[in-house]
Amino acid sequence: MSKLYFKYGQMSASKTAQLLMTAHNYESTGKSVMVFTPALDTRFGVNIVKSRIGIKRDAIPIHNDTDIYTLVAKSKPDCVLVDEVQFVSAKHINELAEVVDWLNIPVICYGLLKDFRNQLFHGSQVLLCVADKVEEIKTVCYYCNRKATHILKFKSGIPVYSGEQIELGLEDVYKSTCRKHYHRPPLKEDD
Repeated sequence: MSKLYFKYGQMSASKTAQLLMTAHNYESTGKSVMVFTPALDTRFGVNIVKSRIGIKRDAIPIHNDTDIYTLVAKSKPDCVLVDEVQFVSAKHINELAEVVDWLNIPVICYGLLKDFRNQLFHGSQVLLCVADKVEEIKTVCYYCNRKATHILKFKSGIPVYSGEQIELGLEDVYKSTCRKHYHRPPLKEDD
């Protein structure tokens, strides 16, 4: 029986590496995969999934008018993988659930649970409601050895706790932190 999986963590680097490893594992046994990524994530190109260690592969961009169910039904892969699922609409998440339910193809989604404001991403919230299995990809706090539970955003070295949820500025820096260091990160003058 196929399932809809949601694997979330605090940093995209570890999640993307897991997605790429999962794709490799399927393909190394002769199975096929379809990889999707939101079209709004253009950091590495419109149709590219890339980990920070440099491994990358082509992906199908999800635009507002993309019909995921029809694309998957035509290709009939052994597995569907979705990167940066937090940016995916409720309509598309429901299509992914239909892929599992009606085509009996497993779907594994990777993404962030919360944003830098400590609010759930809409795509993640919808996926939490419909996923068959939710799994946390654990990360360690940037500043200590505690489990990272938050994402801290910096602009020009200053922590930012408000603003637009989706700002794909390349000058912004994000760090995975524990709750303590999310609220009081050690800054240069604290050293």
